[in-house]
Amino acid sequence: MKCPWLLLLVIVTCGCQRQPEGSLMASFVDEYFDALFEWSPSTATSIGFHQYDSRIEDLSASAINRRIERLKQLQSGLMRARSGRLATTEDIDAQILDSQIKAELLDLETLQTWRHNPMNYVGLPGGAVDGLIKRNFAPPAERLRSVISRLKGVPALIDAMKANVQNPPHEFTDLAFRMAHGSVGFFRDTAAMWAKDAAGSDTSLLSEFDAANATAAKSLEDAADWLEKTLLPSSKGSYAIGAGNFSKKLLYEEMVDTPIDRLLAIGEANLERDYNAFIETARKIDSSKSPMAVMKSLSDDHPMEVSLIPDAKRTVEGLIQFINTKDIVTIPSQVRPNITETPPYARSGTFASMDTPGPYEEKATEAFYYVTPPEKDWDAKHKEEHLRAFNPAVMTLITIHEAYPGHYVQFLNAKQFPTKTRKILYCSSNVEGWAHYSEQMMLDEGFGAGDPRMRLAQLEEALLRDARYIVGIQLHTAGWTVEQGAKFFEEKAFQEPANAYEEARRGAYNPTYLYYTLGKLQIYKLRDDYRKAKGASYSLKNFHDEFLKQGGIPIKLIRRILLPDDDGSTL
Repeated sequence: MKCPWLLLLVIVTCGCQRQPEGSLMASFVDEYFDALFEWSPSTATSIGFHQYDSRIEDLSASAINRRIERLKQLQSGLMRARSGRLATTEDIDAQILDSQIKAELLDLETLQTWRHNPMNYVGLPGGAVDGLIKRNFAPPAERLRSVISRLKGVPALIDAMKANVQNPPHEFTDLAFRMAHGSVGFFRDTAAMWAKDAAGSDTSLLSEFDAANATAAKSLEDAADWLEKTLLPSSKGSYAIGAGNFSKKLLYEEMVDTPIDRLLAIGEANLERDYNAFIETARKIDSSKSPMAVMKSLSDDHPMEVSLIPDAKRTVEGLIQFINTKDIVTIPSQVRPNITETPPYARSGTFASMDTPGPYEEKATEAFYYVTPPEKDWDAKHKEEHLRAFNPAVMTLITIHEAYPGHYVQFLNAKQFPTKTRKILYCSSNVEGWAHYSEQMMLDEGFGAGDPRMRLAQLEEALLRDARYIVGIQLHTAGWTVEQGAKFFEEKAFQEPANAYEEARRGAYNPTYLYYTLGKLQIYKLRDDYRKAKGASYSLKNFHDEFLKQGGIPIKLIRRILLPDDDGSTL
């Protein structure tokens, strides 16, 4: 299951003193992560701790109850570790870990997503195996043995899903079916092809893989059948977590305690500004058409299915040149990410993503910029609507977000952070906020040479995140249906119907996906306050470099580091 603060690779830091060796806090940090990796071996693999590679998660009810008890023990241990005086770095780590434990307990005990979201189960096998095959951190035959071991655990995962999941929302089951169905092809095609090369001349090893892989694929095929024919007809549960849980989730995961009514008002005001700017920019392009028609006309120039990845690759070099020429931010490495299709098991509501090597990965350096193609079984209209979202201007903005200077540049800093906690944990309002902030900032600094088409695309991307901000709150605290959310995406964010529905459905299972706009607004306020504090010595590049040095910690904590005397609001 995905920890609220955890990603395949993570980042966080403080430019202060290191944790004293042998301190209570240092010992607790090791204890916390040892317990985390025992619970989530695939997370350990992604971060670079390969002693867990031969294991896969146990999501049985008994294992989940043991995890809950362990978290409560860790909570008590953290209280003891915090009883003495802590160094600044230790205090920040303690706040992060306290929030992480509370967030996970909220998820497991109160929200119980393990009882209501089958996606947690069917998405895990593909990710656990892909994490072993896509990076060359060990000889292929060694990794193949770990793959075989994980494959043997897939049937138990599917059994746990069937035993645990009760009356999920229809939207969750429908997506889980799609994920399970896609994973079958991943195992039978992608994994099988890799294993054949990895086994080399060892026919007995390949035979062992073939048997385990066939069983795992069959388990996922059976899971897809069960999801479609047994669970889907009876999936009538509510996805809404309620205002109280929404506020707690936001507090524990993002350290944001703004009341929901004020949070909503901030989001609505921001959407109105972006909406009006979108209308004005569309008129500059063609005043004879409606704004929606102008945006649609830009999307007429979109990639074909076969050119989607090549088109994404062509956006990279111009962005790097602009960043270096304009002194936007330091790029710590000249290594480029690999741009390829999103794996089938990871395509639930995602158009693009970045997957970077873990901060403790010593050998494998591959990073993957994933772009999601249309599904093979979609009809022509659905495929067309999906591809229209990748017109040239939007594709460039996606690369800004995912790579330069967005996620990839931020993640290139990960290994330098001084504490274990800050290398491994992050919060979404920082990471997604930085990437979303980068889209507007790059155009404000002159990228695109004032082309109104580029600005219109940037505003469309902003409106998409603004709509997520509002729809997430309304779905979970005000009784909105997914259909109401989809209509909002169409009317206020100018989304095509198919994409609007996917976006709204994502909000059903990702309640706080407001973190894109939330983080962006926090970064802009921090930048303004930092500029005032620095006066004549302020530079944009220095602000960006200092921000990224702090890693993925909540922006509330970054304010404490960059503005030590500040007691202002993050919004």
